[in-house]
Amino acid sequence: MQNFSILPREMAASLWRNRDLIIALVKREVIGRYRGSVMGIAWSFFNPLLMLAIYTFVFSVVFKARWGVGGEESKTDFAIILFVGMIVHGLFAECINRAPALILSNVNYVKKVIFPLEILPWVAFGSALFHTIISVGVLLIAQLIFSHQMPWTAVLFPFVLLPLILIAMGFAWFLAAFGVFVRDIGQVTGMFTTVLLFLSPVFYPLSILPVKYQGWLQLNPLAFIIEEGRKVLVFGQLPDIGQWAILMAAGSIIAWGGFAWFQKTRKGFADVL
Repeated sequence: MQNFSILPREMAASLWRNRDLIIALVKREVIGRYRGSVMGIAWSFFNPLLMLAIYTFVFSVVFKARWGVGGEESKTDFAIILFVGMIVHGLFAECINRAPALILSNVNYVKKVIFPLEILPWVAFGSALFHTIISVGVLLIAQLIFSHQMPWTAVLFPFVLLPLILIAMGFAWFLAAFGVFVRDIGQVTGMFTTVLLFLSPVFYPLSILPVKYQGWLQLNPLAFIIEEGRKVLVFGQLPDIGQWAILMAAGSIIAWGGFAWFQKTRKGFADVL
């Protein structure tokens, strides 16, 4: 029986070795999502644009919500700040929600000894990342139109996302393997990501919570990524490198743990399926 390496370097080696295959599968998945629709892939742009318009109307016009950033706050400011949180949570949630079914929906690949199953979470992440990039583009255009500014620190957003990518991939590998043996896990992940939406500072700033709760909420890795994402995309501030480094180290451990679990259990996929 074939042995699969669980060494940390194999994570990066597999990604690099199969990069062309991953890109091809991501393209096929993105195009396939909109195949048959009249507007096609243009929906990937209009969907976040519509959501941003809805957020602006509901929170700024109906609820008259304000973020409390100081100075004159326009109706669109709250929606733009909130949209950053939705983008970050959406990227993580899509990866987690799809992970349990990745192997189950690609049974034909399991039977092929030469197919690198470990890239399937990368394919799901790549598809989610494509839509995240479009959403960030919509956000920056909206900010340029309504606030007449686009902070140069926005180029640091991919840097801010790095720990979240590692954490998402670690969970995706673990859940993809676990979902083969326990089919109910797919129902749990949906509830988990919904709860996480409200336990993350998406609809509110972390600073408005009582101090005794802020510490607990900061254990949620999304809290840091969302807050730092707002710094670089909206407020033009530099991220906290110290906290980023700590989260990066934790993310690396989570990614390796999920990858090792996937590699250890993949031998049993064919028997179950």
